[in-house]
Amino acid sequence: MAAQHPNVGRVLAAAAEHGLDLQTRSFPDGTKTALEAANAIGVDVGQIVKSLIFAVDGEVVLAYVSGSNLLDEKQLAAAAGGMKCSRVDADTVRSVTGFPIGGVSPFGSSTPLRVFIDPDLLQYDEVWAAAGTWHDVFSIAPADLVRASGGTVVDLKRG
Repeated sequence: MAAQHPNVGRVLAAAAEHGLDLQTRSFPDGTKTALEAANAIGVDVGQIVKSLIFAVDGEVVLAYVSGSNLLDEKQLAAAAGGMKCSRVDADTVRSVTGFPIGGVSPFGSSTPLRVFIDPDLLQYDEVWAAAGTWHDVFSIAPADLVRASGGTVVDLKRG
């Protein structure tokens, strides 16, 4: 068995602080996109949690979006109480979260961020999120994701 990546350990420890005992699955070929993750796990693409990092009026925020949806940046800006929403670069993602793009986890971020959650994730019994790397994922009940992340459930889907 391969050694656990330090990011995965950080994710599991942070989840445990919220009373969650997560089990990770590792995919050597990676799960960088929602479709790759869904295919590897064997679930609907809508069950994949895309963890997207944006800046709203300069504040870095995190959006959890169903893998079957596209983020509406104007809706994210409005939800965060701002006017302008813009992408951030890979260096910013890593410096703010401690994770690479494609591996941003709902737990264990190096900086506390405001979180906004796509309500389409709530229709599933379980959803799957990155565990800190491109190769590692975990399943979680959407209600636990909302509770433990302190996220605000708000429509973020591009029409």
